[in-house]
Amino acid sequence: MNETELSRVREFRQLKRAIQGSKTHLIVGIDVAKERHHAFLGTADGKTLLKKLIFDNTSAGFSELLARAEEVRAQNGLSDTVFGLEPTSNYHKPLGRYLIDKGCHVVLVGGKAVKNNRELLDERWDKHDTKDAANIADLASRGKCFYYDTPSREIEELRDLLSLRARLKKEEHSLNLRIRNNLLAKHFPELDSFYSACERETLAIVRWCLDPQKIAAMPFDQFFKLVAPNARGIAQKLRVQKIHRLAHESIGCAVGCAVELQGALLVEKIKQVREQISEVEQATQQLCVQFPEYEYLLSIPGFGPYVASKVLATIADPWRFESAKQVIRTAGYDLCAERSGKRSDQAVPVISKKGNSQLRYALYQAAMVASTRHRFFIAYFARMLRGRERERGIRTKMRVKLAAKLLVIAWTLMKKGESFNPEYLYLQ
Repeated sequence: MNETELSRVREFRQLKRAIQGSKTHLIVGIDVAKERHHAFLGTADGKTLLKKLIFDNTSAGFSELLARAEEVRAQNGLSDTVFGLEPTSNYHKPLGRYLIDKGCHVVLVGGKAVKNNRELLDERWDKHDTKDAANIADLASRGKCFYYDTPSREIEELRDLLSLRARLKKEEHSLNLRIRNNLLAKHFPELDSFYSACERETLAIVRWCLDPQKIAAMPFDQFFKLVAPNARGIAQKLRVQKIHRLAHESIGCAVGCAVELQGALLVEKIKQVREQISEVEQATQQLCVQFPEYEYLLSIPGFGPYVASKVLATIADPWRFESAKQVIRTAGYDLCAERSGKRSDQAVPVISKKGNSQLRYALYQAAMVASTRHRFFIAYFARMLRGRERERGIRTKMRVKLAAKLLVIAWTLMKKGESFNPEYLYLQ
């Protein structure tokens, strides 16, 4: 972490301790929008100084905000100014970056906290921009805020690439469902069971000859050459033979020109999306190799290029976390339970799922691979299960626990600049 960022982290930690009830801090709550922002200026002890300030999402608007905040601060003899923002899509980022570049204290207030606190202000659920700005200021004045992370440009690019990959994977999944649920289920339902096992041949059928009647009327050699021009073995030929036999007995509906066109377009689209995913993954790997931490992450069993890049993008700088608990909370692997009344002692904690869901999924897959393919992790996982093998769902629970441990190990390796050592498995 560079010295400027380290200084910002220290100032934020000190601010959270000092801001509650402070008589020296000016709190500026900003309700962020796309074109015009609403701001509320007040003190940490609840005094309103400027109820409503509307400024444009432009350089001139940002300058007006700073000028008015400085004017109010000087008039009331306050020493520090804190700007609180609610993260709204990407609209808050230009303003947040501008304020940070000007040396201002900027904090973020969670959207759920804003929603829960709205009714507490006046015992009414009444939402509008002016009240939301006051709501944000109220939360910031009580220290109910979190650090505004400003990673390096390379980390921002890595996060953008991973976000793009996630959107493309979602689009790929959507196209697969459209093919299976809209086309195969209606016109050739017997083919759906082969989709995962021989996807290449199935897509070729959807692209060139989805109609089972046409397949049945076609000689097998011609059909095989059409859907599998590059034969890869006897197993492939046997699968295609089975599909050809099923076409004679298919219960599918008739296929018209519209369905044929739809199938051709969907297959071409899914191929295009997969090429884009491959291109994004190559760009991601080229960017990751610039970070020395990437090599340390790849040394962890179960960590492939995607998992390593996801952990690297999320943690970014390991020194911004004070403890392993903070890292675990980032992924949403921290345990929570509803403990109330006579049965509070019987409450079963579960993971909060409040953090990064994509990171949780990636770490769970890494735990799955490590616990089934790496000898140190197989032994460690067996030790975790010992005496609890008959409990329902225990393997999933222990893999979640192992995933959280993998995240802590990754954070530790990034801090120490070391490759994986099996001894880390047994450290608390």
